[in-house]
Amino acid sequence: MEEGFVAKLLDVGTPVELDEGEIVWDATHEAASLFLVLSGLLAVETRRGHEERGAGQVVGDVERLDGTEDVRVVALTDARVVAVDRAAYEAALFG
Repeated sequence: MEEGFVAKLLDVGTPVELDEGEIVWDATHEAASLFLVLSGLLAVETRRGHEERGAGQVVGDVERLDGTEDVRVVALTDARVVAVDRAAYEAALFG
């Protein structure tokens, strides 16, 4: 991921500390955010399978965290992420 893009996300996002085993998102949550992983490892579970995302990767750019897709995101380790509103993410990506 390009440094300038990451810097934009850090400017507009909210830092979040996660504990190992913490559910970041599932069907009971409404998330307007995407998550940029700064450290640690997250599991993204969908009907298509299971993926792990680590530092420098984004959760929610491919998966829909708006309740229209069955997604569960869990911290596999203690992790630091930046929660970014989808509109701000798209502005950083295309602006």
